Amino acid sequence: MTARFLSSTKRRRTAIAVGVAAALTGVLAGCGHSGTGASHPAAASHSAGSAQAGATGAGSTLRMVGNQGHRLAFHVTAGHQPAIVLDAGGGLDSSYWKTIVPVLAKKTGSEIITYDRAGMGASDAVPGPWKVRSAVSDLEAGLTDLGATHDVILVAHSEAGEIATYATRQHPGQFAGAVLVDASVPQFSTDAEVARVAAATQAQVDALKGKPVTKADRQLLAVAADYVADQHAYHRTAWPVSVPATVIVSEQTPFPTSPPDAQAWRAAQAAFAKEASNRRLVTAAHSSHDIPVDRPDIVEAQIEAMVTATR
Repeated sequence: MTARFLSSTKRRRTAIAVGVAAALTGVLAGCGHSGTGASHPAAASHSAGSAQAGATGAGSTLRMVGNQGHRLAFHVTAGHQPAIVLDAGGGLDSSYWKTIVPVLAKKTGSEIITYDRAGMGASDAVPGPWKVRSAVSDLEAGLTDLGATHDVILVAHSEAGEIATYATRQHPGQFAGAVLVDASVPQFSTDAEVARVAAATQAQVDALKGKPVTKADRQLLAVAADYVADQHAYHRTAWPVSVPATVIVSEQTPFPTSPPDAQAWRAAQAAFAKEASNRRLVTAAHSSHDIPVDRPDIVEAQIEAMVTATR
């Protein structure tokens, strides 16, 4: 990696909180460098926007989609159906996938969809606590507007794993398979881990209150508001057995300086993968939680494999 890349990555990761169980983790690390080790909790009307270059590159088209009074930015790279949908982690927008999108488009020929969740990128902010059901509604509104209503390959990083879980449960027939990239899975959100994350986050949340904040800080505060109750509910939720999933876990996990949490994360990923015969576990060697940045080759290969398996 170049010095410029390392520098920009480090600045980005100190400015945001990338997602853990509910979306927000205190791993503020540069590429391969350990962070603090503290963890943080993290009926629609549609309208098409103008065609222009999106956050994922010059080859994409921007579609603004309305849902429940706010607008969301979806970026589409043309290709054949079924579509591959990429959903970034907490505090990140669609530009997170900008190096992976053109590679996938070339190798698979599939339509590639990325989007900015509410409050991120070009999408409108929504006041109040973050609710996964609202995030699922936003994703579904966009996919419906874009006609991606069957055989979708869903790729979810970090916090987006929670959105993917609820979305696939709600509409299992819409998704042909999923690739979960160091993603939040229900097995991680035990009472013990939820309590640890909430406690570790409180000081940072208190420090942000009443101060000017970034978009990612607002996301952290929104998720933290109802974190404990939301995660207890998530722990009782199960991924639908009819939807195949590949689970990619990072070597470092989101907790590179906290062995107990790192072990709990690995155990949760393994437990999820073992629950059904149509799931598999892949370890991304030499990778931080940001597998799409550190090891895009692994992410691309597993998405290709899922596309091939579901044709």
